Amino acid sequence: MASFGKASKAKLQTVDPRLRTLLETAIQIMDFTVLEGHRGEEAQERAFREGRSKARFGQSKHNTHPSQAVDIAPYPIDWEDLESFVLLAGVIKAVAFGMGLEDQIRWGGDWDSDNRMQDERFRDYPHFEIKE
Repeated sequence: MASFGKASKAKLQTVDPRLRTLLETAIQIMDFTVLEGHRGEEAQERAFREGRSKARFGQSKHNTHPSQAVDIAPYPIDWEDLESFVLLAGVIKAVAFGMGLEDQIRWGGDWDSDNRMQDERFRDYPHFEIKE
């Protein structure tokens, strides 16, 4: 069974407890790494400049304390294998459903949560957030 490494555990400590519990359950099903939880001003502005985020600092759920957003990637990371990100999203959504959180979690590959990816203009496959 997979488990989080030291870096992932540290990043998990910066996220909302609902996300943390969700990911701690999902790691038992599929191996993945936590890329980022809370994002400070410099990191947020860099993500914006690089096109990895549509939000400036203060506009992203990554900027809250605790962070209401988290970025994760299947392990080992292969940025060309988008199907593995979709598979991971399915695992996260199924675990969220089992925990009664399905209406509280949004995935960056399906922002409107209609289970259709084709209608999205900006796809952020590693991103999950609290809908509030």
